[in-house]
Amino acid sequence: MSDNSSNWHRALESLPSTPEKIPAFFFAHGAPMLAFPAGESSNGGMIGYHGPSGPLAKFLKEFGPTLLKKYSPKGIVVFSAHWETHDERLVTDYPENPLLMDYYGFPPELYQLKFKSKGDSKLAQHVVDLYKKAGQKARTTTVLEKRGEDGRGFSGPGLDHGVFVPFRIMFGEEFMDIPIVQVSIDSSLDPEKNWELGKAVAQLREEGILILSGGLTAHNLRDRTSFSPDTARAVHKEFDEAIHKAIAVESDAERKQQLFGLVRHPGFRASHPREDHFVPLYVAAGAGEGGRVLTVVDLYGLASFAFGI
Repeated sequence: MSDNSSNWHRALESLPSTPEKIPAFFFAHGAPMLAFPAGESSNGGMIGYHGPSGPLAKFLKEFGPTLLKKYSPKGIVVFSAHWETHDERLVTDYPENPLLMDYYGFPPELYQLKFKSKGDSKLAQHVVDLYKKAGQKARTTTVLEKRGEDGRGFSGPGLDHGVFVPFRIMFGEEFMDIPIVQVSIDSSLDPEKNWELGKAVAQLREEGILILSGGLTAHNLRDRTSFSPDTARAVHKEFDEAIHKAIAVESDAERKQQLFGLVRHPGFRASHPREDHFVPLYVAAGAGEGGRVLTVVDLYGLASFAFGI
């Protein structure tokens, strides 16, 4: 299985070094399989493709250091497919970010993962203020309350695995120099509403804040063939091609129209029975509206994009 690493090497090198206006990124945040013990994830197939020796893990190890080197961010605001709230944005305000082990049935080692990081009350409140300025409801949430209604039955505060699993690969298990604040996506899963979530905080990019929005371009737990290019059916690959075709459109208005149209593509439901892992792409696109788009990695199901270059 080729990991297409030469392509992402070039893409990462070609990212503009513009700390005065940092691009917004949609990135493949992977799954707990990224943190599998290496001996248990070397059996190929879906786990191998998404596991600690697979192409996504290799990419993330380069992606994180590249972002720090090129942009020297003062903070990170992150959105994840695994935290959605209805009608109100919640923004984490944690002195030190706890971890929410929001998954079932994995090896014991995956419940002992470490990722030490800090929040920032000033940044969290600034994000809330930006949403209120845009006419949206928002508030901070602390370690003393549950994160909210993500619909998956997990309670408690903390960064979810769509954040800490990739971030510990990207930035190391201890990352205390730069604060991290997480924001919920809109549980309507409507493309335009989630686009507006990104657009509302776009000015952070000019304030030295890195905006990352994590999901997956293929995520169908009812059909595990959708997770790997070795097993994906034609309908999965046709949808994957449609994503890249829409991203490549040069006109901002036309690109937006085609991105919104992806949820009506015949292959969309085969890759996404529910939109939760796909709509983070719209958050990143909204934050980077008005600029060019670069495909950072074009792996099947694991595509990552830089918006607003």
